Order: sequence, then structure tokens, then C-alpha cells
Amino acid sequence: MLANLLQTSFQFVDSLWIGNLLGADALAAVAVSAVIVFTALSFVIGLNNAALTILSQQKGRGDERGLERYLNAFVVTLLLLSVVLGGLGYAFSGSLLGLLGTPESIVTPAQEYLQITFLGIPFLFGYNFLSTVLRAVGDSRTPMRFVLVAVLLNVVLDPLFIHVLGLGVRGAAVATVLSQGIAFGYGLVYVARRRMVPLRWPTLPAWPEARTILRLGIPAGLQMAVISAGSAAITSVVTGFGSAVLAGFGAAQRIDSLIMLPAQALGISVASMAGQNIGTGNWGRVGRISRVGVVYNLAIMTAVALLVVALARPAVSLFVREPDAVEFGTQYLRIVALCYPFLGINFVLNGVVRASGAMYQVLVLNIVSFWVLRFPLTSLFAGLFGESGIALGMGASFIVSSAFAFLYYRFGRWRETKLFAESDAR
Repeated sequence: MLANLLQTSFQFVDSLWIGNLLGADALAAVAVSAVIVFTALSFVIGLNNAALTILSQQKGRGDERGLERYLNAFVVTLLLLSVVLGGLGYAFSGSLLGLLGTPESIVTPAQEYLQITFLGIPFLFGYNFLSTVLRAVGDSRTPMRFVLVAVLLNVVLDPLFIHVLGLGVRGAAVATVLSQGIAFGYGLVYVARRRMVPLRWPTLPAWPEARTILRLGIPAGLQMAVISAGSAAITSVVTGFGSAVLAGFGAAQRIDSLIMLPAQALGISVASMAGQNIGTGNWGRVGRISRVGVVYNLAIMTAVALLVVALARPAVSLFVREPDAVEFGTQYLRIVALCYPFLGINFVLNGVVRASGAMYQVLVLNIVSFWVLRFPLTSLFAGLFGESGIALGMGASFIVSSAFAFLYYRFGRWRETKLFAESDAR
């Protein structure tokens, strides 16, 4: 969870400096840009999730050669995709902002932030993939080194580029890209010298590895595409209420990212442990891991939610000072935070299902969560109750989607998924 906390602090630190040094409009520009980056790169993020599933099961099977082959295949695939998506994102950043109905007053800084961020995408995915590989083989401590380096650099470089050099929103993007690039280089050297994982010079993957990656990677990528497109659709509802509400929403989203860290960390840990035990056929332990994960989630997230309700206003005020933005962000957090224990159930149970290789099933669950529940309910409630309906619709969708996740975990046929053929263990 500490590694996730450090990772989340990237956007947190950017937003703190931007909101306080440049104001609400600049923070709104970064908020809408972040949604576009997440949406454009969702497929690559999904492949990264598939990597955790495949590599953790290879580790659980004790197949070191298989681990090396699949690691090479993922390196080649993610490198190519990140370069292509970075180039396309840079070229079409203005059109993407237009699709979300971005207010005219923030289009220019948002586009500048987007273009610089897209240029640094290979660095972002490089060091995140290193962390995923290490977690898959059971090492959750070393990734904290890489993330800590990036965060400390970002803390120093943000005010330098934003304020001292006078680059404004562009400075925040440059600082983040430089920080991630240096952290990736450090992580690569650190892992290679200590031979912590079987890295080798990338070569074209063989068909068995490519087939498995496509079989899991396509639905995993589509899962993230569904999630990110849903987030973008919700943002388009928020932009309709103006830049002040968008700035408050952006501040609340940064705090949201901290609120959900325990649930996300539990989901990642549960998925990794479940994947290794599924690889050895220990289904009894998979069930125990799931139950403990859900209980821990409910206990921790309930306590966190109560704390957020009490501290919502001063927390939002850390990012923005404009009264309208602070008021919306505070109201949003106080409503949504109480529903996050239910969203945490999704992280845990869907993580277990995903660890079995049942990617298409999780894809369907995400479609239900975002496109049958979250976006329609948010849009409906916003139309009925105005800006306060955004939080009401989001919270209601969390509760209902957790019920779907539990029902599929309990009664679905995900346990029958066969990820590897015996012939793959060469």
C-alpha cells in the first residue's frame, strides 16, 4: 500500500502546486487532462494487469523459463504500444479535449499539459511495469524504491518548473515526465544488476506466449478501456457545470485516489496471492484469501470514510481556494466516501476472478458497473438534483455494482478457467 501511496502522490503533488500557485482554472485543466491520459492509455494499463496474472501464475508453477519468455513478450508488447499511443495522443490532444466539452477558458493549458505527458508515456509504463513484475514474483518492497525516487524528484521539480522557471501548467507536466524517466532508468539498472527477474534483451515473442497474451491482454485492455471511457463520460457530465465545479471535482478526485489506496492495495495483493495459489491448484486457500480481503476492506474503508467526512472541507481547501469549487468538492466527498467500502469489494473480488484468467467475465462486470450503472445514474441524478446529483449517482452505483461482483464471485464459473496448456510448460 505504501508503494501505491507514493504513486498516487504524483497527481496529488501536481494538483497541490497547481491549485495553490496557478488557481482553479489551471487545476481544472489538469483534472480533465488526467482523465484523457487514463482513457487513451487504458488498453496498455489492462495489459499490465494481464502481466500480473500471467507472471504470478508462472511463478506459482515454478516455471522459470516460462517466466522469462512471458516477461520478454510483455516488454516488447508494452514498449511498442506505449510509443504508438504516446505519438497519437500528442497529435490528437486538442480533439480529445473537444470531445469532453472542455470549457474554452482552460483548453490551451490542458492541451499543453496533455502533449508533454503523452511524450513521456514510455517512461511512465516502464517503471510501472517493473513494479508489476516484481510484485508478480512476490517482491512488493523493492518497487517502493523506484516510486520513492520518482516522487521525491517530482516534489522538488514541480515548484521549480511551475513557479521559478515560470512554465505554469507545462512545468508540472515536464517535472512529472523527468521524474518518471529518471526513476525508470534507476529501476532498470537496479533490477538488472541484482538479477531480481530474468530480464534479457527484447526479442520477438514466440506464438505460444503471444497467443496467451492476446487471449488475456485483449479482454484486460478492454476492461480498462471500459473503466476509463466511463470516467471520461462522467467527466463530460461534470464539465457541463462549469470550471469551478470541474476544479472542485478535480480536487476531490485527488483525495479520492488516497481514500481508495487501501482497497486498491488489498485488491492487488489478493490478486497476486490468488494467482500463485490458483497456479498450484490450492483453491481452499484462494477462498480464504478472498474472505480475509473483503473483511479487511470493509473494516479499513469504513474507518477511512468516516475520517474523510470529518475532514473533507480542509482537505479540498488544500488544492483550491475559490468558494464554489471548495463547496462542491466538500459535498462530493462527504457523499461518495461513505460508499467506498462497497467499491472496495469490487477491487477484492474482481481481483480474485481476474487472477484465474477469467478476463472476459471481469470485462462484463466492468461494463455493468460503468455503463449500466455509474454513468447512467450519475447523468440521471445530475439532471434531477443538479451538481449534487453527481455524487449521489456515483455512490448508488458503487453499492449496486458490489452486489453484482459478489454474485458472480459466488455463483460464476470463473474457477473453471484454464490459463495454460500443459504444452506451454516447455
